Amino acid sequence: MRKKPAIVVGLLAAAALATSVPATAAPAHTDRDRCPQLDKSLKWSGDNRAKLQKMIDERGTCSGKGGPRPVAAFDWDNTVVKNDITDATLAWALHHDKILRPKSWTATSTWLTPAADKALTKACGTSVPVGKPLRTSKNTACADEIFEIREKSQTMSGEAAFAGDWNHRRTVPAYAWIPQLFAGHTPATLTSFAKKARAEQLAAPVGTKQKVGTHTIAGYVRYYDQQKDLIRTLKKAGFDVYIVSASSEPIAEAWSGGVGLDREHTIGIRSITEHGRLTTAIKGCGDVTTTGGEALPYMDGKRCMINQEIFGIKGAKAWQQQDFSHRIALGAGDADTDVTFVNDATGAHVAINRNKAELMCRAYDDADGRWVANPMFIDPMPRKSGTYPCSTTGATNADGTHAPVRRADGSVIPDQADLAA
Repeated sequence: MRKKPAIVVGLLAAAALATSVPATAAPAHTDRDRCPQLDKSLKWSGDNRAKLQKMIDERGTCSGKGGPRPVAAFDWDNTVVKNDITDATLAWALHHDKILRPKSWTATSTWLTPAADKALTKACGTSVPVGKPLRTSKNTACADEIFEIREKSQTMSGEAAFAGDWNHRRTVPAYAWIPQLFAGHTPATLTSFAKKARAEQLAAPVGTKQKVGTHTIAGYVRYYDQQKDLIRTLKKAGFDVYIVSASSEPIAEAWSGGVGLDREHTIGIRSITEHGRLTTAIKGCGDVTTTGGEALPYMDGKRCMINQEIFGIKGAKAWQQQDFSHRIALGAGDADTDVTFVNDATGAHVAINRNKAELMCRAYDDADGRWVANPMFIDPMPRKSGTYPCSTTGATNADGTHAPVRRADGSVIPDQADLAA
C-alpha cells in the first residue's frame, strides 16, 4: 500500500514529531491583482464566495508569508459531486455481475448477523462456485438483499444486518462492507468498474433514476462547478488539496482526477491485498492496526487519516486534534461523517447542507466566525422545518447514543434553525 506524502509545518514542529517529510514551501506573493480568484459567475449562497476568497488571500500565496503550504481537505460524495459514487459503482457491478461469491457471507464482515447471512444465502443461492460472479443482473432477490444491506443495514425482511460492538465515531459496518464485497478483484479492476459507472452517470441527464433489484436510486452524478473552481483556485494559490472519502480508495481514484487531483491526494478506505487482490481486511489508522473495518475514514477516522497520511502523525496521537500548525486550513463536507475534520479546519469550514444535525449545528453556531454553510448546488434540500436538536441529541457518541453538541469550551450549542437560502 503506497504512502501518502507528509507536509512539513516548520522545523521545530517536525523535530518534535520526528515524522514529517519536507514539502515545497508556498512562494511569497503580494501582488493582489494577480491573486487566484474564485469564478464570480458561479453562484454561492450569500457572501460565501467572499468568505472563501478572503481565506484564500489570507492563507495562500497572496498572504506574502511564504512558509509551508496550507492544506485543504474535501469529502467527496455530495460535497464535490452530487450523489454517491459508491452507490453508483455498486449498482453498476450488480447490473454487470461483478460481485464474486464469497466462501461464506459471514466472512465478508465481522459484524454480519446470522439473519443477514441466511437472507443472502437464500437470495443469492449456492449454485455459483465460490469466487465466480453472482448473477445479480438477473437475480433480483440477490441484488435486492445486497443493496438493502448497503443502504439500510438491514435485510429485505427488516432484520438487522449488522450487530456487535464498534466505535460509532470511527466506523459503520455498511461502509466497510462495500470494499469487502469486492474481495477477489484487483484494485485496478475495481477502479475500472468505477470508471465505467462514472461514464454512465455523467452521461445520464440530471434527475435520472435507476433500478437496482427493486430499489430505485439516483442514476446520475455531477461534479459541482463551484467545488471544481474552489479546488482549482486553492491549488493555484499554493494549497495542497486532498480528497478524504469513506469510499473505497480505488473507487475514489476513478473520480478525483476530474477535479485535478491525483492518486497521491486521494484518501479512502484501504483494503489489504494478497497476491495483488483485495481482501476483506482493511487498513486501520493511528493505533488501530489492520482490521475488519474498525477504523475507517469516517467521522473521527477522517481526522485520524488526515493527521497520519498528510501530517505524518502516528499512533494514538493521530486521533487527537492537533495544534494550529498541524491542522488543515480548509475542510469541506456535507454530513456528520465529516464533522470532525471540517471542525478542525483553521481557515474555513465548508458545510454543504443536507440537514445533518451535528454538522449544521456547528455551522450555524459559527463559533469562530469561519463557517461557510451552503445549500447543495444541484437540487438542494428544502429548508428544514423546526430546529436542529443541538442541545439534546445532535451529536453521536462512540457507543451510538446521542448527546448535545458542545463547543470547544464544553458549552452546549443551542438548537439552531436552518438558514439555508
